Amino acid sequence: MLTIKQAQKDDLEKILQLQYLAYQSEAKLFPGIDIPPLKQTLSEVFDEFNKGIILKAVNEQDEIIGSVRAYQEQQSVYIGKLMVHPMEQKKGIGTKLLLEIEKLYPNLRYELFTSTKSISNIRLYERLGYKIFRKETLSEELQFAYLEKNQNR
Repeated sequence: MLTIKQAQKDDLEKILQLQYLAYQSEAKLFPGIDIPPLKQTLSEVFDEFNKGIILKAVNEQDEIIGSVRAYQEQQSVYIGKLMVHPMEQKKGIGTKLLLEIEKLYPNLRYELFTSTKSISNIRLYERLGYKIFRKETLSEELQFAYLEKNQNR
């Protein structure tokens, strides 16, 4: 059985290890580019922990198999680093994490971003009501899609 709960400081190292594993598939979309999630340090994860909320998804063995982060500024919630262990993907865990983080910040505007090459990520977000509102080109290979969902209207 899957359980989603708020991460604690002693979970952060395991979450960072999961991040390095989960973002390998994203890195394969951009050969030769160092993507930021694979370079993040533990102290940077602690900063994110102190700034907002980090959720973890744990299995029956109490292993962390998914995570998501968010923080609020004014009426917007910025969601990032939604990740699921590669062996656990396509089971609805990412959806559950995203819906749970929205519950913790009710009736606000949610924003997140992903690479335009991450078709399955975009499909998930759009299925949950997110819409692309902006694209940003960083290089010839790398373009980000910014998506939002408004609950405060």
